[in-house]
Amino acid sequence: MIEVRRDREIHREDGGWFVARWHFSFDRYRDPQQMGVGPLRVFNHDQLAPGAVWPMHPHADIEGITYVWKGSFRHADSLGNDGILQPGGVQVMTLGAGADHSEQNASRTEPMEFLQLWILPDTPGLPPGIQQRQFSKEERAGRLLQVIGPDADALKVRQDAAAVYVAALPAGTEVAHAFPAGRGGYLYLIEGGLRAGNEELSTGDAIKIQDEPDLRLTATQPSELILVDVPAEFRPVGVWAR
Repeated sequence: MIEVRRDREIHREDGGWFVARWHFSFDRYRDPQQMGVGPLRVFNHDQLAPGAVWPMHPHADIEGITYVWKGSFRHADSLGNDGILQPGGVQVMTLGAGADHSEQNASRTEPMEFLQLWILPDTPGLPPGIQQRQFSKEERAGRLLQVIGPDADALKVRQDAAAVYVAALPAGTEVAHAFPAGRGGYLYLIEGGLRAGNEELSTGDAIKIQDEPDLRLTATQPSELILVDVPAEFRPVGVWAR
Protein backbone atom coordinates (compact mmCIF):
# COMPACT_ATOMS: atom_id res chain seq x y z
CA MET A 1 0.00 0.00 0.00
CA ILE A 2 1.25 3.45 -0.95
CA GLU A 3 -0.15 6.60 0.69
CA VAL A 4 0.77 9.74 -1.24
CA ARG A 5 1.46 13.01 0.56
CA ARG A 6 1.55 15.99 -1.77
CA ASP A 7 3.98 18.84 -1.23
CA ARG A 8 1.11 21.25 -0.49
CA GLU A 9 -0.15 18.97 2.34
CA ILE A 10 3.11 18.96 4.30
CA HIS A 11 3.35 21.42 7.20
CA ARG A 12 5.43 24.55 6.60
CA GLU A 13 7.12 26.75 9.20
CA ASP A 14 8.77 30.10 8.40
CA GLY A 15 10.89 31.54 11.19
CA GLY A 16 12.58 34.22 9.10
CA TRP A 17 16.10 32.81 9.43
CA PHE A 18 14.79 29.31 8.71
CA VAL A 19 12.09 27.69 6.61
CA ALA A 20 11.08 24.13 7.47
CA ARG A 21 8.79 21.41 6.16
CA TRP A 22 7.70 19.10 8.96
CA HIS A 23 6.36 15.85 7.50
CA PHE A 24 5.29 14.39 10.86
CA SER A 25 4.07 15.88 14.13
CA PHE A 26 6.92 17.94 15.54
CA ASP A 27 7.29 20.79 18.05
CA ARG A 28 4.02 22.79 17.97
CA TYR A 29 2.70 20.99 14.86
CA ARG A 30 0.39 18.16 15.87
CA ASP A 31 -1.54 15.85 13.56
CA PRO A 32 -2.60 12.44 14.95
CA GLN A 33 -2.65 11.09 11.38
CA GLN A 34 1.01 12.02 10.86
CA MET A 35 3.01 10.45 13.69
CA GLY A 36 5.66 8.79 11.55
CA VAL A 37 6.27 5.27 10.28
CA GLY A 38 7.26 2.71 12.91
CA PRO A 39 10.33 4.09 14.73
CA LEU A 40 10.76 6.91 12.15
CA ARG A 41 9.19 9.74 14.14
CA VAL A 42 10.62 12.94 12.60
CA PHE A 43 11.26 13.85 8.97
CA ASN A 44 12.08 17.53 8.39
CA HIS A 45 13.39 19.45 5.39
CA ASP A 46 15.09 22.55 6.80
CA GLN A 47 16.57 25.59 5.09
CA LEU A 48 18.82 27.98 7.03
CA ALA A 49 19.57 31.52 5.93
CA PRO A 50 23.22 32.52 5.36
CA GLY A 51 25.12 32.48 8.66
CA ALA A 52 22.12 31.13 10.62
CA VAL A 53 22.72 29.05 13.73
CA TRP A 54 20.17 26.75 15.33
CA PRO A 55 21.13 27.21 19.00
CA MET A 56 22.34 24.31 21.14
CA HIS A 57 19.40 22.21 22.30
CA PRO A 58 19.10 18.85 24.10
CA HIS A 59 17.71 15.48 23.01
CA ALA A 60 17.72 11.95 24.40
CA ASP A 61 16.98 8.45 23.09
CA ILE A 62 17.10 9.50 19.44
CA GLU A 63 19.18 8.37 16.49
CA GLY A 64 19.41 11.77 14.80
CA ILE A 65 20.17 11.64 11.07
CA THR A 66 21.24 14.57 8.90
CA TYR A 67 21.47 14.48 5.10
CA VAL A 68 22.93 17.61 3.52
CA TRP A 69 21.11 18.59 0.35
CA LYS A 70 22.52 22.05 -0.47
CA GLY A 71 25.19 24.36 0.94
CA SER A 72 27.60 23.83 3.84
CA PHE A 73 26.36 22.24 7.06
CA ARG A 74 28.29 22.89 10.27
CA HIS A 75 27.74 20.77 13.37
CA ALA A 76 28.58 21.41 17.02
CA ASP A 77 27.65 19.45 20.14
CA SER A 78 28.20 19.19 23.89
CA LEU A 79 30.54 16.21 23.37
CA GLY A 80 33.11 18.47 21.73
CA ASN A 81 32.48 17.36 18.13
CA ASP A 82 32.36 19.81 15.25
CA GLY A 83 32.96 19.87 11.51
CA ILE A 84 31.43 20.74 8.14
CA LEU A 85 29.60 18.52 5.66
CA GLN A 86 28.93 19.38 2.03
CA PRO A 87 26.02 18.18 -0.18
CA GLY A 88 25.78 14.40 0.03
CA GLY A 89 27.16 14.37 3.56
CA VAL A 90 25.45 12.12 6.13
CA GLN A 91 25.65 12.30 9.90
CA VAL A 92 24.24 10.00 12.58
CA MET A 93 24.22 11.33 16.13
CA THR A 94 23.25 8.89 18.86
CA LEU A 95 21.52 11.01 21.50
CA GLY A 96 20.87 8.15 23.88
CA ALA A 97 21.68 9.18 27.45
CA GLY A 98 21.38 12.81 26.32
CA ALA A 99 23.46 15.49 24.61
CA ASP A 100 23.11 18.98 23.15
CA HIS A 101 23.73 19.80 19.50
CA SER A 102 23.52 22.70 17.07
CA GLU A 103 22.91 22.86 13.31
CA GLN A 104 24.53 25.80 11.53
CA ASN A 105 24.90 27.27 8.06
CA ALA A 106 28.66 27.49 7.52
CA SER A 107 28.24 30.04 4.70
CA ARG A 108 27.54 33.74 5.26
CA THR A 109 26.43 34.24 1.66
CA GLU A 110 24.48 31.12 0.59
CA PRO A 111 21.46 29.33 2.09
CA MET A 112 21.82 25.76 3.31
CA GLU A 113 19.33 22.89 3.18
CA PHE A 114 19.36 19.59 5.03
CA LEU A 115 17.00 16.76 5.90
CA GLN A 116 16.74 15.77 9.54
CA LEU A 117 15.31 12.39 10.55
CA TRP A 118 14.77 10.90 13.97
CA ILE A 119 14.69 7.13 14.31
CA LEU A 120 14.00 5.83 17.80
CA PRO A 121 16.60 3.30 19.00
CA ASP A 122 15.89 -0.24 20.15
CA THR A 123 17.74 0.37 23.45
CA PRO A 124 17.33 3.35 25.83
CA GLY A 125 20.19 5.28 27.39
CA LEU A 126 22.87 4.50 24.81
CA PRO A 127 26.19 6.37 25.16
CA PRO A 128 26.07 9.52 22.98
CA GLY A 129 28.28 9.52 19.91
CA ILE A 130 28.59 10.64 16.31
CA GLN A 131 29.32 9.09 12.90
CA GLN A 132 29.58 10.97 9.64
CA ARG A 133 30.67 10.43 6.07
CA GLN A 134 30.79 12.46 2.90
CA PHE A 135 29.12 10.69 -0.06
CA SER A 136 29.37 12.00 -3.62
CA LYS A 137 26.63 12.46 -6.21
CA GLU A 138 28.46 9.93 -8.40
CA GLU A 139 28.06 7.27 -5.71
CA ARG A 140 24.26 7.64 -5.73
CA ALA A 141 23.89 8.18 -9.50
CA GLY A 142 21.46 5.75 -11.12
CA ARG A 143 20.93 3.61 -8.02
CA LEU A 144 19.66 3.45 -4.47
CA LEU A 145 22.78 4.00 -2.36
CA GLN A 146 22.54 2.71 1.21
CA VAL A 147 24.05 5.43 3.40
CA ILE A 148 22.67 4.07 6.69
CA GLY A 149 22.04 0.41 7.39
CA PRO A 150 23.59 -3.07 7.50
CA ASP A 151 25.88 -2.63 4.45
CA ALA A 152 29.54 -2.60 5.41
CA ASP A 153 30.18 0.91 4.02
CA ALA A 154 27.05 2.46 5.56
CA LEU A 155 26.65 4.32 8.84
CA LYS A 156 24.73 2.49 11.57
CA VAL A 157 21.69 3.22 13.73
CA ARG A 158 20.60 1.12 16.70
CA GLN A 159 17.25 0.02 15.32
CA ASP A 160 16.56 -3.42 13.81
CA ALA A 161 18.36 -3.02 10.48
CA ALA A 162 16.78 0.37 9.77
CA ALA A 163 18.19 1.69 6.50
CA VAL A 164 18.32 4.96 4.57
CA TYR A 165 18.96 5.16 0.83
CA VAL A 166 19.59 8.17 -1.41
CA ALA A 167 19.54 8.32 -5.20
CA ALA A 168 20.23 10.67 -8.11
CA LEU A 169 18.30 9.16 -11.02
CA PRO A 170 18.60 10.31 -14.64
CA ALA A 171 15.28 10.47 -16.51
CA GLY A 172 14.17 7.00 -17.56
CA THR A 173 16.09 5.17 -14.83
CA GLU A 174 14.26 2.35 -13.05
CA VAL A 175 15.17 1.06 -9.60
CA ALA A 176 13.39 -1.18 -7.09
CA HIS A 177 13.46 -1.85 -3.37
CA ALA A 178 12.12 -4.95 -1.61
CA PHE A 179 10.37 -4.54 1.75
CA PRO A 180 10.28 -7.81 3.70
CA ALA A 181 7.14 -8.70 5.65
CA GLY A 182 6.70 -6.54 8.73
CA ARG A 183 8.58 -3.55 7.34
CA GLY A 184 7.48 -0.22 5.93
CA GLY A 185 9.01 2.99 4.77
CA TYR A 186 8.91 6.58 3.69
CA LEU A 187 10.07 8.08 0.40
CA TYR A 188 10.60 11.80 -0.22
CA LEU A 189 11.16 13.20 -3.69
CA ILE A 190 13.57 16.05 -2.98
CA GLU A 191 13.59 17.18 -6.60
CA GLY A 192 12.33 15.96 -9.96
CA GLY A 193 9.58 13.65 -11.20
CA LEU A 194 9.06 10.03 -10.22
CA ARG A 195 6.62 7.18 -10.77
CA ALA A 196 6.25 5.06 -7.64
CA GLY A 197 4.14 2.04 -8.51
CA ASN A 198 1.15 3.63 -10.21
CA GLU A 199 1.57 7.02 -8.51
CA GLU A 200 3.11 10.09 -10.17
CA LEU A 201 5.22 12.24 -7.83
CA SER A 202 6.60 15.77 -8.25
CA THR A 203 9.18 17.77 -6.29
CA GLY A 204 8.28 17.83 -2.60
CA ASP A 205 5.85 14.90 -2.70
CA ALA A 206 6.29 11.91 -0.40
CA ILE A 207 4.81 8.46 0.13
CA LYS A 208 4.23 6.22 3.13
CA ILE A 209 4.85 2.58 2.30
CA GLN A 210 3.29 -0.46 3.99
CA ASP A 211 2.66 -4.01 2.78
CA GLU A 212 4.45 -3.20 -0.48
CA PRO A 213 6.95 -6.05 -0.97
CA ASP A 214 8.43 -4.69 -4.20
CA LEU A 215 8.51 -0.91 -4.64
CA ARG A 216 9.37 0.03 -8.24
CA LEU A 217 10.52 3.54 -9.06
CA THR A 218 10.93 5.19 -12.46
CA ALA A 219 12.39 8.67 -12.87
CA THR A 220 10.25 10.69 -15.30
CA GLN A 221 12.67 13.62 -14.87
CA PRO A 222 16.17 13.85 -13.39
CA SER A 223 15.38 13.14 -9.73
CA GLU A 224 16.89 13.19 -6.24
CA LEU A 225 15.22 11.14 -3.51
CA ILE A 226 15.64 9.66 -0.06
CA LEU A 227 14.06 6.37 1.05
CA VAL A 228 13.77 5.04 4.61
CA ASP A 229 13.18 1.33 5.43
CA VAL A 230 12.11 0.58 9.03
CA PRO A 231 10.04 -1.92 11.03
CA ALA A 232 6.36 -1.16 10.39
CA GLU A 233 5.51 -1.48 14.09
CA PHE A 234 7.52 -0.25 17.06
CA ARG A 235 7.08 -0.01 20.82
CA PRO A 236 8.72 3.22 22.10
CA VAL A 237 11.54 2.98 24.61
CA GLY A 238 13.34 5.37 26.97
CA VAL A 239 11.99 8.92 27.20
CA TRP A 240 9.51 8.14 24.39
CA ALA A 241 7.79 5.46 26.49
CA ARG A 242 6.85 7.79 29.32
